[in-house]
Amino acid sequence: MAKEYDRRNLDFLLKEVFHVDSLCKYPRFADYTPDMFDMLLDSADLIAEKYLRPIYVDSDRKAAELVDGVVQVHPGVEPYMKEMGESGMIGVTFDLEHGGQQLPSLVGGAHEFIRGAAHNSIVMFTGLSHGAAHLIASFGSKELADKFVPNMLSGKWAGTMCLTEPQAGSSLNDVTTSAKDLGDGTYSIKGQKIFISGGDNHFSENIIHLVLARLEGAPAGTKGISLLVVPKKRMENGQLVQNEVVSLGVYHKMGQKATPALHLSFGDKGPSIGYLVGEPNKGLKYMFQMMNEARIGVGMGGAYIASAAYHFSKQYANERSQGRLLTNKDPNTPPTLIKNHPDVQRMLYFQKAIVEGSMGLLFQCLLWDDLTKCADGEEKAEAQLLLDLMTTVAKTYPAEMGILAVNQGLQVLGGYGYTEDFPLEQMARDVRIMSIYEGTTGIHGLTLLGRGIPSNNGQALQTLGKWIAKDIESGKSSDLVAKYADILEVEVANLTKVTMHKLGIAMQGKFDIYLADSTLYMELFGIVTVAWQWLKQGNVAAAAIKAGGLSADELAFYQDKIHTMKFFFHYEVPKALGLSKRLMDDEILTIF
Repeated sequence: MAKEYDRRNLDFLLKEVFHVDSLCKYPRFADYTPDMFDMLLDSADLIAEKYLRPIYVDSDRKAAELVDGVVQVHPGVEPYMKEMGESGMIGVTFDLEHGGQQLPSLVGGAHEFIRGAAHNSIVMFTGLSHGAAHLIASFGSKELADKFVPNMLSGKWAGTMCLTEPQAGSSLNDVTTSAKDLGDGTYSIKGQKIFISGGDNHFSENIIHLVLARLEGAPAGTKGISLLVVPKKRMENGQLVQNEVVSLGVYHKMGQKATPALHLSFGDKGPSIGYLVGEPNKGLKYMFQMMNEARIGVGMGGAYIASAAYHFSKQYANERSQGRLLTNKDPNTPPTLIKNHPDVQRMLYFQKAIVEGSMGLLFQCLLWDDLTKCADGEEKAEAQLLLDLMTTVAKTYPAEMGILAVNQGLQVLGGYGYTEDFPLEQMARDVRIMSIYEGTTGIHGLTLLGRGIPSNNGQALQTLGKWIAKDIESGKSSDLVAKYADILEVEVANLTKVTMHKLGIAMQGKFDIYLADSTLYMELFGIVTVAWQWLKQGNVAAAAIKAGGLSADELAFYQDKIHTMKFFFHYEVPKALGLSKRLMDDEILTIF
């Protein structure tokens, strides 16, 4: 099987586009050098080769099962968790004071990309443990953090997030799980949670659930939600004893079968003891830290599954002979490789453009995340504004477009792509959940247009425009990319026009019309911001070509970057025209 990602492209983004080495000038990251970043990414390759790649297919065929009240997961999960814990990689981006290594999120994200491309499902175990431990360390008391975080970072204990309930779905306003104050610093938890990824396994000493619940007398809606740590086993007299957390069933998913999704019951037939994180009724505010980290992770998932599909379908196209070129009318000549057919080339370039453009968007957000932690003043404030605005886009675009990219990869394989003999059918099943995880695309469209765009009088959008304008100006000075800088400038102006039109509708109080096509607005916004990322990459590639002195391989790499940038602008950017036309149309038609 082909390697699932391109290390040269990863290095290009980290080193040449986002200048990861520049982070080392900040005190937070001063103990690192670029060579150390390379070594960390090499370790991701080793983990992928030893623990992840070999069991990708087998863990899909042997899905997790609930046996005698315990979820049996694939035996390959345990050594992976152990390796990640012992190597310190679960909490590698944590603050030193919280037991981490203060690695930049940009490098931590690249490490995850390598692992996720090799096995997108199993990496969820460490991702969830990371997010849960980080939340406890950030908002819990020192006593609470000391009790739970070290064992979670070591891989001995696993972590989850428990938000969704049977009657509520994605509507957290309707959470009914209760938490009764027992007067001794503990709470009695009662309720059910569904779709809990990694909610149980047979090998972890303990599972630490972060549960959204309501204290007695709490206000209605999201203002009355608290966050509690509810372990599968609680400590009593120095011993772990069973807490009343029961696995009622494992959902039979179409993909990502190595990670079980659980229906959990808390406190139905016995005491389920929890511990309050932070202050009462602020649980959703705290949970947003983990949710937003997970949203970047889900977007990453869409990109790295699409990356794996692209590299396999590219390999297949270079090996499979079928048909002849349209200009060849001689049936006696041997078949040509399918990579030579124009439509196959289009599908391959579509995959590449989506994967590498999405990576740019995701790594841009990870860089902003780093700057919120290490920069000061205006630089920090801008990074926070942009991260808040763009997290929802960085989740949605790679998730939605990753589905389309993987399906194009399956199409390259034709009938073979639809069989279990090749991994594309599994990838197509695995990637499908990404547009649903951590908020559906519809929810994120509402978030972008309903909250992100108008917040702070549009300051975040204005700041984003300033960042994009810098790259447009840079691109105009290059013969190779000037045309595309001009195109992007027009598209940004058009997006601004559409946005102002929509905001004008909101100012009239017509919120149903304003938000009715928010998913289409998200699609338009994604196209324009990924076009920006492609211009950034094009600018770097053009500068390298102009500087000269390149080897044949390096010249080919940069030329291919320019070609893929052009593909995105000629094939994807024109889709903005139809979206804009619809978004400028105020007539809303419903069928109900």
